[in-house]
Amino acid sequence: MAARRGTRARGGDRGQVAVEFVGTVPLILLLVAAVWECVLIGYAFSLAGNAADEAARAGAVTGDAACVAAAGEHISAAWNMAVPECGKAGDIYKATVTLQIPVLFPGLSFGGITGTAGAAMERGN
Repeated sequence: MAARRGTRARGGDRGQVAVEFVGTVPLILLLVAAVWECVLIGYAFSLAGNAADEAARAGAVTGDAACVAAAGEHISAAWNMAVPECGKAGDIYKATVTLQIPVLFPGLSFGGITGTAGAAMERGN
């Protein structure tokens, strides 16, 4: 029996989908990991800025001890926060908070992210 026109020989494309799937899955996983890392870095920037803002407000009202306590109040230990730098600079109370940049999850890190904030000094200080 002669082969029909326009049809391929049997089995010519067998396994092609599996080969393409195996080739693209690592690329898709790498892309997902890169996007996740970007989300973690953005979240770390947000956390550092918020912690510095809270610390500056607390320090402007009650002093350095409150500044350090307020900075760490909402940051878990997994973010490896360094001891905040708190102090007066004229009529402004400044706070600087440094968190570690996480690699795929908090706890494993490379480098640091710094958040800085200031608040007007209250009259009593």
